[in-house]
This record gives sequence, C-alpha cells and structure tokens, in this order.
Amino acid sequence: MTNLRRQGREAGFTLVEAIIVIVITGIIAGMVALFIRVPVQSNIDTRSRAELADAADLALRRMSRELRLAVPNSVAVYSNKLAIQFLLTKTGARYVNVLDGAPATLKPLDFVGGNNTFDMVGAAPTGRQAIVPGDYIVIGNLGIAPANAYDYGKGANNISRVSAVAGSRITLQANSFSTTQSPASTFQVVTGKVTYVCTPGANGAGTLQRFFNATDLSAGLGALGNGALLSDKIAGCIFDNTVLPGQNGGSLMTMVLSLQHANGERAQLVRQTQLDNPPS
Repeated sequence: MTNLRRQGREAGFTLVEAIIVIVITGIIAGMVALFIRVPVQSNIDTRSRAELADAADLALRRMSRELRLAVPNSVAVYSNKLAIQFLLTKTGARYVNVLDGAPATLKPLDFVGGNNTFDMVGAAPTGRQAIVPGDYIVIGNLGIAPANAYDYGKGANNISRVSAVAGSRITLQANSFSTTQSPASTFQVVTGKVTYVCTPGANGAGTLQRFFNATDLSAGLGALGNGALLSDKIAGCIFDNTVLPGQNGGSLMTMVLSLQHANGERAQLVRQTQLDNPPS
C-alpha cells in the first residue's frame, strides 16, 4: 500500500519541468516565426503592389478610353501637368449639305441664314450614342477662335446645342454655325467637358478625380462640374501631351501614376495614348 501511494505522488510533471518545456517551446516557436515572417511579409507586400498596380491600370485605361473620344484640338494639360481637360464625344454623323442635291424633304445644315433645323444623312445613332436634347453639335474644331468649341456662347462659330431630335432631324437651340464647315460634311456630338485632376499626397494620401460639366464648357479649372473619385492612394502624377511632327495635328499623351500603400509599398504605371486630332 505504501509503495502505491509513493508511485501516485511521483506521477506527472514538476514545476521546473513545466517551465523547461515552456521555455523550449517558446524558443522553437521563435525560430519558426523567424523563418516564416519573411515569406509571409513578402506575400503581403506582393499583394499590396498588385492591388496598387490594378488600381493604377484601371484608372489609366478609363482615361485613355475617354481621351480617344476627345474632340480634336480640345485636349489640354493644366496645373503643372497634374490635370487633363477635353471635350467628350459620344458619336458622330454626317449632315445634309446644300451641295448634296438632296430632295426637298431633307433640310441641309444652314451656314448662312441661321436655320435651326437640319437632317442627318442616314439613320440616327441609337442606344448610348443616341443624340438627345442638351448635347452639342461640333464641326471642324481648330482650338482657336472663332472655331473653338470651348467658347460656346462666347463667339464660337463651330458649336451649337441640341434642343430636340425627331428621327434623323435635329433642331438646335440656336444656330451658331457660320463659316466653319467640314470638307466631309461631318459633325461630332459632344456631351460635355471632362477634367481629370490629380492631387498627390505624402505616403499615398492623394486622390485622382474625374469631373464632368455638361453646361459650362469654358476652358480651364474654374468650372469643373460634378466630381467623382477615380483612385485614391495617389503619391504622384505626371500628364504630358506632346505634339507629333508630321501627324496632322496628332499628339502623344503620356500619363504616369504613382500609388503608395499604407505599408510603404509603391507602384508606378506609365501609359501612352496617341491622339489623332485633325478636325473633321
């Protein structure tokens, strides 16, 4: 009986043994954590860079797509290469010209008498490209007065606003067209003015915003209209539009976006978009 009681008291771990086990376990855990920390941190950094690259790529794709729809000679860079502005088109068509010899049922676009109604050649665009009241008709934009669409309502003779559309017949609020005609009798339909504004911030605290104004087409940064966030985490931007020699008014837009994550990871993307700017 005495031997059984002594064996029961001797079973289990002593306090010293438990402490030794804890210390050894802690050492092993520390060594494991030391080897695991680097690949885990590398994985986190890689995901952060991928997130930044995706955000920059999405923003640059959106900007490039809209820049290709810009009215010729309307793309401008402002604010020390931190802002881009242009007039956005959604479609184009051909107007009936007095020289076409069209039947009397069709009305040509009047560049002399100021008649507010004219017919398009062919069927009117539909869907998202449909011409609606409030849109602008622009012809032969040269970017200089008086053929400068930014000067709508201020003496421009190449832009008028739509008041009504019935089939292929367009009625203008006022016919401002005078001497600016298109050799191909074509026009572009403008929805408004787009401005991209980059506001860089330290450690990625900046933003890239898209502004749209459908009523005030004045050039410059004074009347931007409604704004929407295109991307955050902006650390820097560079927008540069270079005229290409021998390209009949074409230019090359270079856009650089630098994004930075809160953990310090950075990503920089560059995109170039060629703009064909000869007026229609």
